[in-house]
Amino acid sequence: MAELNVVIPYRSVPLKVVFTSMCALFPLWAVIAPAVLGFLIGRAFAYPGVIPPQLVAFGCTALLTTMLSCLALSAVSENNRIHISKDGLCFPPSFLPRLSYKRNRNWSELQSANLLKDTGPYGGSLLLSFDSGEHLNLPLRNIKESDVEQLLLGVELWGANCDRSPELIEYQRSLQNETRGIGQKSYTQMWEDELSRRFAPTTFIPLEPGKVLQGGRIEVVRQLAFGGLSAIYLAHLNKTDLVVLKEAVVHAKADLAAKQQAEQHLEREAKMLSTLKHPNIARVLDHFVEDERHYLILEYISGQDLRQFVKQNEGQEVETVVDWAIDAATILAFLHENDPPVIHRDLTPDNLVVRNDGALILIDFGAANQFVGSATGTVVGKQAYIAPEQLRGKTVTQSDLYSLGGTIYYLLTGRDPMPLSISHPKTLRPDTPELLDELVAKLSAFEPEERLQTAAEVVEQLKVIKASLPGLGVVATGEVS
Repeated sequence: MAELNVVIPYRSVPLKVVFTSMCALFPLWAVIAPAVLGFLIGRAFAYPGVIPPQLVAFGCTALLTTMLSCLALSAVSENNRIHISKDGLCFPPSFLPRLSYKRNRNWSELQSANLLKDTGPYGGSLLLSFDSGEHLNLPLRNIKESDVEQLLLGVELWGANCDRSPELIEYQRSLQNETRGIGQKSYTQMWEDELSRRFAPTTFIPLEPGKVLQGGRIEVVRQLAFGGLSAIYLAHLNKTDLVVLKEAVVHAKADLAAKQQAEQHLEREAKMLSTLKHPNIARVLDHFVEDERHYLILEYISGQDLRQFVKQNEGQEVETVVDWAIDAATILAFLHENDPPVIHRDLTPDNLVVRNDGALILIDFGAANQFVGSATGTVVGKQAYIAPEQLRGKTVTQSDLYSLGGTIYYLLTGRDPMPLSISHPKTLRPDTPELLDELVAKLSAFEPEERLQTAAEVVEQLKVIKASLPGLGVVATGEVS
């Protein structure tokens, strides 16, 4: 979520009939009618007066009306998809008359969602009511069950002001249970994965939707992920802005010294991260402690993380991967050049988001993860991207470079790298340039001193590789040092 951007086909029988008819009649209205129109106009100009002007006008008007009507019907009947995103819902053009000719609706306009049951053979329908008075009835027979589940999840996630009926909530649960019952991953889980992948939590009772913190300044919209001793929420800041809220807590039985050390670390790092100013880094807006729970408020980035992007768009061009890698390495260079260096600790495809304007943004620092690890003696993170020295509790700047190598490997191959091993993307993707394969192998070396030492060096190597790509510049012949 993508940011999640979901497209749901709406399979209306009347629309299908209209589209099929327009396809069958295509030769008539798209070929023969224009030919007759041209012939009629040509004859009228070549032999003025032979054909009465009134007949020419009538014939031209009839033919033009027929062609334009068929073209419009084809476009309307072919575009039968409902688009769902964080910004709202976009309905097919055929819905325009029922929506006062406004097909794009913000989530704030959605007032209620109800399930209308039907005892007939076609099942029930979903009734969406908007604040401007329109009511849209969507027969469930026209939408696949898996797509209905995604639509209802979109309403649950983003329709903060939408009143969902108990019948609808029960129906949504039955869909989720049915999906799980056949041994597949439900769309609920897939959506939660999409949202939680960006933030790495590590089992306590999380906050419920509607919970307010800091005297009403923060209101929890919903849980994104939770587990172990941390949780992540989507929240409203000052009742307007969407933010991400990271929560961490130390178990009451934790060693007092370890607990104090972890809390001091989190507070110190939160203050430091709040000072970072970079256009490609999600900002840490604030931090606070309430009811012995520690919170970070993070900027919410509207876009799609690289893991989801690669899954939905297979076969990324090498040039695109190199451009992303240059952007990521440039961000790391900025972090590492701070005094003292800022180490991200959790650089993965999940934490790099392609914003809606195309910019690559680094999100979710590992402060809370380090906090949990310090208090519990465990390492929190994604194993395939964690450097060996990080597992030993000795994180250095080169640890982020190890993670960057694993990320490049994933972007090229669509697979996570093997943990604690040297990665060679060329093994799975033969068209990987030799220099790029060597660079990934160098970054994934077991010992920090065996890797490139700075992110700035990685940027320079990647620029050499980019210049060597066909059609992008002079072929480079250097080796990865």
